[in-house]
Amino acid sequence: MTGPRNEQLKAMPDDWRRALAVVAHPDDLEYGCAAAVAGWTDGGREVAYLLATRGEAGIDSLEPSVCGPLREREQRASAAVVGVSTVEFLDHRDGVVEYGVALRRDIAAAIRRHRPELVITLNHRDTWGGVAWNTPDHVAVGRATLDAAADAGNRWIFPELTERGLEPWDGVRWVAVAGSAQPTHAVDATAGLERAVRSLLQHRTYIEALTDEDPETYVRSFLTARTEAAGERFGGTPAVAFELFGR
Repeated sequence: MTGPRNEQLKAMPDDWRRALAVVAHPDDLEYGCAAAVAGWTDGGREVAYLLATRGEAGIDSLEPSVCGPLREREQRASAAVVGVSTVEFLDHRDGVVEYGVALRRDIAAAIRRHRPELVITLNHRDTWGGVAWNTPDHVAVGRATLDAAADAGNRWIFPELTERGLEPWDGVRWVAVAGSAQPTHAVDATAGLERAVRSLLQHRTYIEALTDEDPETYVRSFLTARTEAAGERFGGTPAVAFELFGR
């Protein structure tokens, strides 16, 4: 076969200093791109996390009032493993996040606060490719993030943000989408893979509810398979793949 799915992935741009990763739930980044984050923070770059929810509806056996704080703690511990100390939550309701003006405003406000050059999010399309259906939260947050990257630079879209002291930030140069079935770029995952494994393992409560498999075996197998698959289009080097949108 020939075509875009077999083309070699380009290296992600590296001429930036600050990134903001915006996703729907705890563990989204750990399943998606923690190995890349580890490499970036090793290189002295600043990465902050913004989560739309606390994942409180994610474990059937736990009431949301118990699950939310637990998953927040696991997310903060997970981020620390890959060198991320800033983790913020927007408190949208898990499972029913709505794409719209309110979500765009919240994300635009965070972009104005953090002033990133690179924004990272998760797959915003209806499927993961083929027949694997995506969740409404991922779609809503991914689409809103792509839009908010531009909203953040326009003082007339959300003038109330300026009134709150959040001046427009038009410095977002790229939005990188992890988990895309149409990746264009990649980051070498070799140095960060072990920390990515440890980072995802911090979500132990969720993983143990998800599978009967040994957590470390499950995590290592999943992340190794993902990075090796991306590496087939990145010169044979294990990689984290992104679909990169420029601005």
